[in-house]
Amino acid sequence: MNIFLTLLPIGLAIVMIGLGLELTINDFKRVRKHPKAIITALFCQLVLLVSLAFIICKLFSLPPLLSVGVMLLAASPGGPTANIFSYLYKGDIALNVTLTAINSIIAAFTLPLILNLSLSYFLNDTQQVGLQFSKIIQVFIIILVPVIIGMLIRAYLPKFAHKIEKFVKYFAVAFLVTIIVGAIYSQKDQILEYILQIGTVTALFCFLSLTLGYFIPKLVGVSSFQARACSFEIGIHNSTLAITIALTVLANPTIAIPAVVYSLFMYIFAIIFGTIVMREKR
Repeated sequence: MNIFLTLLPIGLAIVMIGLGLELTINDFKRVRKHPKAIITALFCQLVLLVSLAFIICKLFSLPPLLSVGVMLLAASPGGPTANIFSYLYKGDIALNVTLTAINSIIAAFTLPLILNLSLSYFLNDTQQVGLQFSKIIQVFIIILVPVIIGMLIRAYLPKFAHKIEKFVKYFAVAFLVTIIVGAIYSQKDQILEYILQIGTVTALFCFLSLTLGYFIPKLVGVSSFQARACSFEIGIHNSTLAITIALTVLANPTIAIPAVVYSLFMYIFAIIFGTIVMREKR
């Protein structure tokens, strides 16, 4: 298990480098072309969903550690898999890539903040529950540095980036499966109890993430084409990141459980949701 925990940050770094391989500076510049869609999606991701996650934790009276896990999941940015779903269900892939780029940068600052507030609120009966500054820096490095490395590889070694891009995508899937299995194994004696406690919550959160990510942009005049991209970016959370932070930075497998269970629902819900919204006109 110690070897597994040691290798987790390395595996996540490879996944995040792969994310960076898909990004360029132009992805950030695209904000000028679609400001309404981007601002609305970021509002849903950073404000609305985090608030909803907190309300859900309170309504369902979740145990403190599981509540922290739900908040960690909510604070995690969209994953690169969102681009695949956007492609399959005719969303604006360029917008997805832009949102992923911006989200990855912003999350390096907002995730430690939200996580710290969650630890302090839900575990206020313990001493020194907040993340220490060194661990905040660790989260920052885990998210941002590999993405920048990936972008630099793409910019200066495009042929090499093209060669390793497919490998990194396969690795990302294998890595997610591995950490889910590892997290379940580490909590094997209580996993059924956790699923009963958190299954409904994660399913509801997944449904709300996808639904609000689609309909809120549409309410402010964003096209269905772009709303699909927003929905998948908001609904497909980077559970790999959440699980890794829970297991390594926080060293608490229980906090990883919501992200693990969410991963089991996420793709099923995304397929069902994508099939439904495909019926709407672009």
